[in-house]
Amino acid sequence: MTENTFIHETTHVDHDVVIGEGTKIWLFCHILTGSRIGTNCSFGQNCVVGPRAIVGNGVRVQNNVSIYEGVVIEDDVFLGPSMVFTNVINPRSFIPRKHEYRTTLLKRGCTIGANATIVCGTTIGEYALIGAGSVVTRDVPAYALVYGNPAKQHGWVSRAGNKLSFGPDGIATDPFDGSRYFLEDGRVRPL
Repeated sequence: MTENTFIHETTHVDHDVVIGEGTKIWLFCHILTGSRIGTNCSFGQNCVVGPRAIVGNGVRVQNNVSIYEGVVIEDDVFLGPSMVFTNVINPRSFIPRKHEYRTTLLKRGCTIGANATIVCGTTIGEYALIGAGSVVTRDVPAYALVYGNPAKQHGWVSRAGNKLSFGPDGIATDPFDGSRYFLEDGRVRPL
């Protein structure tokens, strides 16, 4: 940790933890052993990370989020307030299942809305947008807009998170920044 890193005095950081430069961790958080947090991240109050969770650079974690072992978060991901991860598909309090943890992968730039639940073993694609309160039970493609319970796809979004409208040529332009996207065979890619 460097002097550009801020950890509130009420936060507890276990041993063997890496916290990148410029990261800010606010009140009542707990960073568990073996966790890796990148540079320029921000954690609101009452967050838990790990053990052995991986958080990329530029990640924004709002209040009341627990990032469990088995969760891998790439760069520039946004986690809304009180969103939830799981790490076992069929938990029972009386059966230890740590050997059954399923990996959950959040790819670069995706957003998870407030109070959404991400069931373990899923991959959220690059720049996908998960609506508030959604329950994600299967993989989400890059740039997809999904919401509901269970979450279903309702369109596509740009890198900036704006809904895209594709013309007959399969091309959409985001008026926010002029970026262009191509839709082909159920996949979106930037041009």
